[in-house]
Amino acid sequence: MAQSLVIRGGRVIDPASGRDEIADVLVEDGKIGAIGRLTPADGANTFDATDLLVIPGLIDVHVHLREPGFEEKETIATGTAAAAAGGFTTIFCMPNTRPALDNVDAILDLQQRIARDAVVRVHPIAAITLNRAGRDPVDFHGLARAGVVGFTDDGDTTANSGIMRRALAASGETGLPVIVHCEDKGLAMGSMHEGSVSRELGLDGIPAAAEEIIIARDLMLAELAGGWLHVCHVTTGRGADLIRQGKARGVQVTAEVMPHHLTMTDGWVAGSRTLVNVNEPPEAAGDPADPNTKVNPPLRPAAETVSLLAALRDGTIDLIATDHAPHAVPEKSDSAFDRAAFGLSGLEFAVPLMLALVRADQMSISDVVRYLSLNPARLWKLPGGHLSEGAPADITVIDPEERWVVDRATLSTKSANTPLLGMELQGRIKLTMVGGEVRFASD
Repeated sequence: MAQSLVIRGGRVIDPASGRDEIADVLVEDGKIGAIGRLTPADGANTFDATDLLVIPGLIDVHVHLREPGFEEKETIATGTAAAAAGGFTTIFCMPNTRPALDNVDAILDLQQRIARDAVVRVHPIAAITLNRAGRDPVDFHGLARAGVVGFTDDGDTTANSGIMRRALAASGETGLPVIVHCEDKGLAMGSMHEGSVSRELGLDGIPAAAEEIIIARDLMLAELAGGWLHVCHVTTGRGADLIRQGKARGVQVTAEVMPHHLTMTDGWVAGSRTLVNVNEPPEAAGDPADPNTKVNPPLRPAAETVSLLAALRDGTIDLIATDHAPHAVPEKSDSAFDRAAFGLSGLEFAVPLMLALVRADQMSISDVVRYLSLNPARLWKLPGGHLSEGAPADITVIDPEERWVVDRATLSTKSANTPLLGMELQGRIKLTMVGGEVRFASD
């Protein structure tokens, strides 16, 4: 039986109950035993949470663990360690592995790996088509029975509208979302956002329309077929407008946005290291065309970040996810920008970036918890997302004041491909508990 722990004197924030107060949290037998002003209990360890935030464990619905097949980038062990270090107690893993997660046997193999190596809860997402090739649909119902939490060909937009219609129809039957990376490949031949910065750098660009065209198509297909459409990493105001209009028409659609698309712009590709929508001091400029700024969908202009924040506030965008996309050094640092792999490491930076938005009054701490815990838990009917007696003790404790420098040597991820390297951030995870067990602790 797990030993009891009292998390004492922290600011306990739980949007599900409206709680925001200084309180103690008793953890026993893997669950939350009580919340309030608690007397010391015999045999209970104590964690001093004075001046710290105590919140429900964070949930990230968009993570690339890379295993099986790409263990040089990340593994289940290192990826879930990074999740715990970032305050995440539950993550969803994407199917662009080798082999792809496109059949029941692949899911069962992955679940065995997760049981052996993961330090947080991991739920697999299956592909939409076999080998994510866009030609033959997977066995949606069989995969649903195997325990997947959705279907996506993430990174390879399902171009065949007939297959997407079938997937969305199956979604209506299984209750699981079709999770879409919206990108018209015929337009998305560049390496960054198409605009003044790409022209200045002489790089081929990806127009915003490449994303928006597929958002519009998939909303129409969801309206036609029914089912639950979840739009990945929205990056444009027009894309958010399309989702807003779809919701108004009654389309069952949800959407996510990433911290880097709220706080960074295409100017970062030109060497800027100034976060937007926050009050943080600017950092010294970096090298132009740093491959660590290359992500898909790309960083957009500042006006788009403002529109995305507005879409979060009005409920058009439902949650925040990281799109943690680790890549080994040769794919990033040793490659020219136009040849480098797309993707940023994100699990260990979501909290400090969101807290920077809080300090700038762009959102509240409760909003952060809602976007990163409560909303994904409610949408996917997960047991977490709240702090209440009897709930699983999935708990994250944050020091909102601690400053730290992003250093490759101190990160838990196997691949530190982030343009934040060397920058000072504020806000750090102090404790992550999963089912009452400590999975990460920081001095």
